[in-house]
Amino acid sequence: MKKRIMNALENFSKAMLQPLMYLSVGGLILAIGALITNSAISSALPFLKWAPIQILGNLMYQTIYVIVNNLAVLFVVGIPAAMAKKDKHHAGLIGLMSYLMYLTTSNVLLSSMGKLAEPSEMLGLIGTGQTEILGIQCVDMSVFGGIILGCLVAYVYNRTYNKRFEGAMQIFSGVRFSFLIMIFVSIIFGIVGNLVWPVIQSGISALAGVISGSGAFGLFLYGFLERLLIPTGLHHLVYTPFQFSDLGGVLQLGDNTVAGAYAIAMTELNMPEVTKMSDSIYYMAIGFTKMFGYIGIVAAFIHTARPENKKRIRATLIPLVITSCIAGITEPIDFMFIFAAPMLFVLHAAIAGLFIALLKIFNVTAFCGGNIITSFLTNLAAGTEKTNWPMMYVLAVIQIIVYFVLFSFLIKKFDLKTPGREAVDVSASETDVAAPAAETKKDSKTNAVTANIASLVEGLGGKENINSTENCFTRLRVNVKDPSLLKDELINKVPNSGIVKKDNDIQIVFGLQVAEVRNAVEDYLKTI
Repeated sequence: MKKRIMNALENFSKAMLQPLMYLSVGGLILAIGALITNSAISSALPFLKWAPIQILGNLMYQTIYVIVNNLAVLFVVGIPAAMAKKDKHHAGLIGLMSYLMYLTTSNVLLSSMGKLAEPSEMLGLIGTGQTEILGIQCVDMSVFGGIILGCLVAYVYNRTYNKRFEGAMQIFSGVRFSFLIMIFVSIIFGIVGNLVWPVIQSGISALAGVISGSGAFGLFLYGFLERLLIPTGLHHLVYTPFQFSDLGGVLQLGDNTVAGAYAIAMTELNMPEVTKMSDSIYYMAIGFTKMFGYIGIVAAFIHTARPENKKRIRATLIPLVITSCIAGITEPIDFMFIFAAPMLFVLHAAIAGLFIALLKIFNVTAFCGGNIITSFLTNLAAGTEKTNWPMMYVLAVIQIIVYFVLFSFLIKKFDLKTPGREAVDVSASETDVAAPAAETKKDSKTNAVTANIASLVEGLGGKENINSTENCFTRLRVNVKDPSLLKDELINKVPNSGIVKKDNDIQIVFGLQVAEVRNAVEDYLKTI
């Protein structure tokens, strides 16, 4: 039982990473777009104000941001495709169609019951518990909805894709039967989501009153919940009431009333007569960890990665942490360890909340919203007396160190499968991990790696012994019928960095060329 659970968790973790692997590239493009369109930078570099450059920068930012803003779609397609035992493209397609049916179910129910929220001029649907996904207004289950439905699709697909019927019922055979089942599963999921999720949302909203009257502890709770609820999408219900309603404070300016932390902060920053920002500014401090804390998290992941993975992990994570600092987008990093190491994510939320409380304790009223560049320039313009911004950077350094030390310790102590630690099973014995065929250099050309594919297939027991082939970032994953048929000496004719055997699951470490190896194996299998 334990073995089945562990295998299921490993497969789920692997499936979660598949949609995220592209975001290290996309995140870098997004960050460059944010820099080009940043008003402070374009003021310092006037040539950036040229209209074609601004259009290019905006395109770079928006075309990637739409992907980040629709991670649920990536998961509902990517998870079934990664977990499917056969015909993965059909699983991904059924996942997409199931998601559209779920969104439509939610919309039809809201419309039929007269509960469709009206978007406000300033916030749109933020704070209403609803959102618009792919043009369909529905209950906002955020990324969580895509992940849950993606897992349901994978489960149903793997148990129904090979179902066969005779006669007139033959039309429902195979993957069409999987789709038929998912029609009803998607509708039920939409109904349950509409009934259950608003109750959860109401509970989160009710905490807002507790937070506002609890001083420094309330700020801790505010920051803690804002990070902890990222995978559910409910974090919007934590910060929105404070930033955009009178729950975040009220500023009276003659006959005009300014309500909400965001409006108050923007107003006070531009008022020379204000000598110190009001406490409303702390509700804007959820950007503090985005700008600084993730540097410590990523440094810990790189530091604790296995030696053979450090180069790959640096290339993957550094663009993502730049994206966090410059664009405030953290989900690509968050989802790399939310499910692989949930205890770290809870600790992460606690540290984020703690440092918002520390900002108040140390009387720091600096602007922590936006991004690291805007924050610096805004605080510099506002002045030290008004913001006490130098202390913010002292706390920033401390937060980075705290993240790095605690994460590094816990990852090593509990052997957590954070990015870069998944390539070699530490429990594998010397008989489990075969020695490399030769001490190949890391920069070996792809044609050298993909040579002798016939020997690799033969070493895996031949075509009839291979159930499936997959790959993650660095490993070729092969499920075989009979592990006793394996021949390491034949496998090692294709240069690799090790073989990990877990019963019928075989993992061969090829590095970044693994996709080419898998394609070569699958192409060869079609010819024999």
